[in-house]
Amino acid sequence: MKTIGLIGGMSWESTAEYYRHLNEITRDRLGGLHSARCVLYSVDFAEIEQLQTQGRWPEAGEILAEAARSLEAAGADLVLICTNTMHKVADAVEAAVSIPLLHLAEATADAVRASGLSRVGLLGTAFTVEQDFYRGRLEASGLDVFIPDSAGRAVVHQVIYEELCLGVVKEESRAAYRKVMDDLVAAGAEGIILGCTEIELLIGPEDSPVPIFATARLHAEAAVAAAQLA
Repeated sequence: MKTIGLIGGMSWESTAEYYRHLNEITRDRLGGLHSARCVLYSVDFAEIEQLQTQGRWPEAGEILAEAARSLEAAGADLVLICTNTMHKVADAVEAAVSIPLLHLAEATADAVRASGLSRVGLLGTAFTVEQDFYRGRLEASGLDVFIPDSAGRAVVHQVIYEELCLGVVKEESRAAYRKVMDDLVAAGAEGIILGCTEIELLIGPEDSPVPIFATARLHAEAAVAAAQLA
């Protein structure tokens, strides 16, 4: 099995879920005591979040690029950015190393298409849903992408940064997310992409009237499949 390199810490709450997913999927596929070969570079999210807020994306990109270079030096055969939002700088990360970057939006689009759906709602940070770096990848793959209205985008973003990234899960926030998802379904969405890895700490299949696509889990599944290729 190849070694999976993880750029994590954004937030560490969801990176911990990545580690769990990778090992559970590997165990289920290979059986016995098998676990995933992986190396983790965990950044300080406070530094990254400040750069996000200030729009200093090239500087954030260099931090993640250096993380990727460190992972390659440590023996990683492929690299994952363990956050949807920071795929804003995926090109900088990919250019910094000679190993492949497994893009989260592409892994997600593959899963949506494999399910037979094409009209999906997208939940995520304001950066992810309002800018083109992520949504554009989904649309380029043939998906019709619906995003919440301005009020819905604001509540989703606030809950991510002020609650989920801190490990706080509130029932009232789950109810608010359910309302946002219901609105997306009413607008025509056939499925919902949980386009922020922390959202999986709050929302499960039972919370949505349509299928959900949990991006951290999907990314981990794609990584294990890639790592098991001869």
